[in-house]
Amino acid sequence: MDQLAKYIYCIIPCDEDRIFDVTSIGGKSYEVSTIRHDGLAVVASDSPEVTYENTRSNMIAHEKVLERVIQQFTLLPVRFGTVADAASPVESIQNLLRSRCQEFTELLKDIEGKVELGLKAFWRDEKAIYSEILAEHPEITRLRNRLAGKPTEAIRFQGIELGRMVKEALGLKKSQEAAKQLAKLLPLAERTRENNTMADRMIFNVSFLIDARSEVEFDRAVDVLDAEYGDRIGFKYVGPTPPYNFVDIVVNWEDLTQSCLR
Repeated sequence: MDQLAKYIYCIIPCDEDRIFDVTSIGGKSYEVSTIRHDGLAVVASDSPEVTYENTRSNMIAHEKVLERVIQQFTLLPVRFGTVADAASPVESIQNLLRSRCQEFTELLKDIEGKVELGLKAFWRDEKAIYSEILAEHPEITRLRNRLAGKPTEAIRFQGIELGRMVKEALGLKKSQEAAKQLAKLLPLAERTRENNTMADRMIFNVSFLIDARSEVEFDRAVDVLDAEYGDRIGFKYVGPTPPYNFVDIVVNWEDLTQSCLR
């Protein structure tokens, strides 16, 4: 039987062996447990030495383990797909903890007692927003009317210019709306991260790192936003979650091996 590698989920402060009752990645019944060194531990499970694709099932399995672990420990998420080679996985993981002990300890101290919350905002009626843009920018309306009914090839460059103007106006409108709504949330957060907005109707997509003791106050602030803007804007509020957007542990096994040989 081929020797198995180790799939790594996260790093926690832990000085005893622990087993977590959660399903490992890959749909296998491998035990999810700790590999320790000097007060730190990696949470890992046996795994074939493979490259894990970013499929929905794999991502969910990875996240489920972190959600289980965070119920008991402050954790540092390790980048999805990190696998310690099958030749000496436990030794490699202990070398990782040994060589980056100070870094991990400081990061754990930095995020202890904090949680990540995420908020996305969407315009409910996208057509109404474009009507507002036309009303607010008469130059866009004039150009649109001038091009109406003309052959596409004859107005190709003007059409590109019209698209640029609309996109710029939409971006400005998003910025103005986001600034107005986020002004009530930003003072409650210790750190924030603006994530990509994946559609024209998405106004913002922001992650907040907050003190866990402020979560109820943050919840209330989101409720106030929904009460004030809910007819016009939909909100998607998630959390608390592991601090995916504020900690991203990347492991380069080759560099680690070299540093251990020095």
